[in-house]
Amino acid sequence: MKFAKRMEPFGENIFAKLAAVKKQKIAAGRAVIDLSVGAPNIAPPREVMQTIAEEAMKPENYLYAITDRDELLEAASDWYQSRYGVTLDPKTEICSLMGSQEGLSHIALSIVDAGGMTLVPDPCYPVFADGPKIAESEVFYMPMKKENDYLIQFDVIPEEVARKARLMIVSYPNNPTTALAPDSWYEELIAFAKKYDIIVLHDNAYSELVFDGNTCGSFLRFPGAKEVGIEFNSLSKTYGMAGARVGFCVGNAEVVAHLKTLKSNMDYGMFLPVQKAAITALRSPRSNVEATRRAYEERRDALVGGLKAIGWKMDMPKSTMFVWAPIPEPYTDSIQFTLDLLDRSDVMVTPGSAFGPSGEGFVRMALVQDPDVLARVVENVKASGLFA
Repeated sequence: MKFAKRMEPFGENIFAKLAAVKKQKIAAGRAVIDLSVGAPNIAPPREVMQTIAEEAMKPENYLYAITDRDELLEAASDWYQSRYGVTLDPKTEICSLMGSQEGLSHIALSIVDAGGMTLVPDPCYPVFADGPKIAESEVFYMPMKKENDYLIQFDVIPEEVARKARLMIVSYPNNPTTALAPDSWYEELIAFAKKYDIIVLHDNAYSELVFDGNTCGSFLRFPGAKEVGIEFNSLSKTYGMAGARVGFCVGNAEVVAHLKTLKSNMDYGMFLPVQKAAITALRSPRSNVEATRRAYEERRDALVGGLKAIGWKMDMPKSTMFVWAPIPEPYTDSIQFTLDLLDRSDVMVTPGSAFGPSGEGFVRMALVQDPDVLARVVENVKASGLFA
């Protein structure tokens, strides 16, 4: 058998490799605590689960959806207006995604020709680069360094790269670094995109998970943003609907239209009970979102506070559901540290190298366990002797 050359850059996903190691440990009788995958364990609001249960019992909801229901697009538009003060036309500036991952995997196919250029953060969530690679785009990694507060520096992007680029993917609040971006950075982003005629995709999956009294808005609230790009948003973390796979592409009408055309040739729309559950979520009381935010902040305090107390030096995350922590001396290889940590503490994290070249030297931990379990994580790590 012969297979497509476009798959040659792809190996086994790091999360799949870790899952295999975890399975071996459990088979050997070990009680592994998994902080590697950002899979929320906070359930959706009860009314959302009730909606999906009731709608799943209606035979007519098993037909092809084909398109987004008007009510879903209107709910998303209303949510953006009330949450961010951003006005969106439901008919032309919004389309659904089967989760942000699906959109990130495919959108480059509608923007970048083979041999074109996509700019992605470094470190970044892996699909930021993998999606463009599927489209046979070249990828240029834009370094995000701690000394710059993990903000992309536009002046270090080579002129020839900027002129070749057709798509730029950015994301704040940032996974994995947990950084936030100030308004001035977004203004620079828009000016840069206009100068080089680059389409911007801002992934805004974590805007509701911001801590210590800070707030976060939408890239689209800035003047000129809709002229250069779009934003992805998701109900996975905000409303606990990760398995239901609901996201949105919003913003520039031309970009949205091209993505709709691509998707119309790839799928038959989102399962109708999921669409109706998403409408319920978007129209539910804001107190639901606030309760989720408080839960993640409590988890952050429990885990980071405890690990810092035993000698693991790290910054307190400003946002997201992750912790971005430097590996301790004398380690220089994040994969080796991850494996040693798992072997000696039964705690599984993700090596920073999985997120790009600049991720080496760090690990990412997901706040996907309750505080009592995170307290056990601290005790296990302390007993490992890695921070003695």
